[in-house]
Amino acid sequence: MSKRLWAFIGGGLLVALVLAGVVSNYASSHPDGLDSSLLKGCTVDADDNIVGGSCPAQQAKDHELADSPLADYGVRGVENGFLSTGLSGVLGVLLTFAIGGGAFWLLRRRSSGATAETDGEPGGDATVDGATPTPAGRS
Repeated sequence: MSKRLWAFIGGGLLVALVLAGVVSNYASSHPDGLDSSLLKGCTVDADDNIVGGSCPAQQAKDHELADSPLADYGVRGVENGFLSTGLSGVLGVLLTFAIGGGAFWLLRRRSSGATAETDGEPGGDATVDGATPTPAGRS
């Protein structure tokens, strides 16, 4: 790959890491559209605990991965909230980049095995699967 492509990939990764590590800490702490629509019909207190009414959010259960190391936009064991959220974002970006890069690498290796073969003559046309090349100007 060219140096320009590596610079572009590296720059994109750097921007994603900065956004995930720093800017993610300034995201809104208010519920998104799904959370707020699930709370319609209920009364909530200042800590967003349901104190009355009837709404779909009362049926919510913890996810199976609620005890995972990166649950709730943080890293378990890191007490500083700013650092925990930023580190969680950085780890998520790196994991996504590694999985995506690995998938593209595997696909590129797989497709590079099916290259066209030339007929060995200087200036010869490329042939695929033994097809005879068509002379210039004819179809």
